Amino acid sequence: MRDHRLPFTGPALLAPMEGVTEPCFRDLVLQRNAPTALGGAFTEFARVVTHPLPARNLATHLGPERFAAPVGLQLMGQREDALAETARVAESIGAPVVDLNFGCPAKGALRTCAGAALLDEPRRIERVVRSCVQAVRTIPITAKIRAGGRDDARLEEIARAVEAGGARMLTVHCRTREEGYRGDGDWTRLRRAVAAVRIPVCGNGGINTHVDLRRMFVETGCAYAMVGRAALADPWIFSGRTVDRAEAADFLLEYARSLASRMRAKRVTVAGRLKRLIRTWSAGGLFLSDRTWWLEQRELEPLLERLCGVAIGIGGQPVAGRPDGCRAETAVLGLKTGEM
Repeated sequence: MRDHRLPFTGPALLAPMEGVTEPCFRDLVLQRNAPTALGGAFTEFARVVTHPLPARNLATHLGPERFAAPVGLQLMGQREDALAETARVAESIGAPVVDLNFGCPAKGALRTCAGAALLDEPRRIERVVRSCVQAVRTIPITAKIRAGGRDDARLEEIARAVEAGGARMLTVHCRTREEGYRGDGDWTRLRRAVAAVRIPVCGNGGINTHVDLRRMFVETGCAYAMVGRAALADPWIFSGRTVDRAEAADFLLEYARSLASRMRAKRVTVAGRLKRLIRTWSAGGLFLSDRTWWLEQRELEPLLERLCGVAIGIGGQPVAGRPDGCRAETAVLGLKTGEM
């Protein structure tokens, strides 16, 4: 008997983001939010080009950790047969839900007629969704779209195509492909999608705070709300909990440790990933007065040293030579930076 019910434990979801929602970052967010506050997350997209992806590739995207809130596997491509077989493999290795990406506006996706390129072909979207639905036995297939390509005139048509294909949830990023990530996003488009289909709609775009997250449900009628870039600024946005500087710094230190130990990332990579978060980070008020200093650092060690100082409560100043010896690389992170 088929059972394609959505597995989410709450109505707020962490959006799939390329280069961001890999297991190192994603797991930390899931650890710090109760499953009622953060009901699920998605991997960064796994690109399916000409052949189905092997199980080992998909398992890497899912990561080894499991949480009460499920992590769905997102696929992006344009070949129905390859996507369908990849969805089948995903189910076989335990993915609780497979999401199809019809919203990525990146030039690489558009060049290969994947992601948001398919928004101009609603019937093709329907066929892709149906092929994946037919390939799996019990897990739900969901789909993520933008409000349109050049404009939003075909929004309802695209939404109904996703539903007709058998998707159990439709996520609508409220900007068009042409708009990219500009502007605040038009939530009236979410209301239109809700009115156009009978399956649950998940709203995405224009959420900057926990208040915005709650407001989206009221103003649009969405059953779910998906947070993307705002979760990079405040991973606690789902619960609305206010954290202090030490807890915020601890998250970033844990992230650095995970990147180095699980991904075997080099120093320069860890520093770059940290600074990508620091650029918009708001949790704990960590970088309100000296964000420029953090972003100007070229080496990893000053970043770790200063974060360590915040985490152990000595003001966030460089701590080399102090009696208490905050050795971020070893004592706090469990790393030997010479091996990174």
